[in-house]
Amino acid sequence: MNNFIKRSITGIIFVLVVVGCISAGKITFLLLSLTLLVLSMHEFYRISIKERIRSQKNYGIFIGTLFFIANYLFAQKIVGYKIYIILLPLFFFVFINELYRKNRKPFSNIAYTLLGIFYIAIPLSAFNFFVFYPYPTLNYNPNILLGFFILLWATDTGAYIFGASLGKHKFFPRISPKKTWEGFFGGAITSLTTSYIISTFFIELPLIHWIIMSLIIIVMGTFGDLVESLFKRSIHIKDSGKIIPGHGGILDRIDSVLLSAPIIFTYMQLIN
Repeated sequence: MNNFIKRSITGIIFVLVVVGCISAGKITFLLLSLTLLVLSMHEFYRISIKERIRSQKNYGIFIGTLFFIANYLFAQKIVGYKIYIILLPLFFFVFINELYRKNRKPFSNIAYTLLGIFYIAIPLSAFNFFVFYPYPTLNYNPNILLGFFILLWATDTGAYIFGASLGKHKFFPRISPKKTWEGFFGGAITSLTTSYIISTFFIELPLIHWIIMSLIIIVMGTFGDLVESLFKRSIHIKDSGKIIPGHGGILDRIDSVLLSAPIIFTYMQLIN
């Protein structure tokens, strides 16, 4: 089986799982999100070992999981803002834990542990405010998150097709030699077209907001991809893992999410 067919099959399965879990309800949404969070953080901490970093993997994943669940409850107004005050000391225990580990690079370990939380857990936690967006109530509504993923996939697909068929001018060769301007603008066209289609089905937001979300994803999703490529290049690896045949690891599949989700969260709070 060639790589394109393998990539297509696993990509379709991944899309079906994500769409199915988000559409089914808030429990399957929670399970899907926590699975993505745990697996991607595990990959991040595992590959950091190549730099002789011994991050506090289990504790980092523990904090990341608690932070996501706290946002899940806060977005539904089940708990108040004081939940974050309770969680805050847990971040400082990263420093205390390192005192007992006898490693040669204690502050590098601390930095990578906290980076895994800020780079992965916090952006993914924004999902909660997409599905419990106050329109018209705080009841679970999957449409904004589904629209977010559809725009993301439309951008990636358009960039891949246009880049593979027309790509000549390199976009950022130092970090990602395969990215081209043709692919970037192809992804932009596909995403903006998709935003118009989405607005006719998902009426939670008017067309102008879907267009702005699309523009955010086009720009920040591309930067998210480049940031992960920079990280992988710095430690001389091609993929973050092998869990998804033809695509690499979970982190490889959600890299565009990690910078675009927080910006869209900010935008949605401003227009609320």
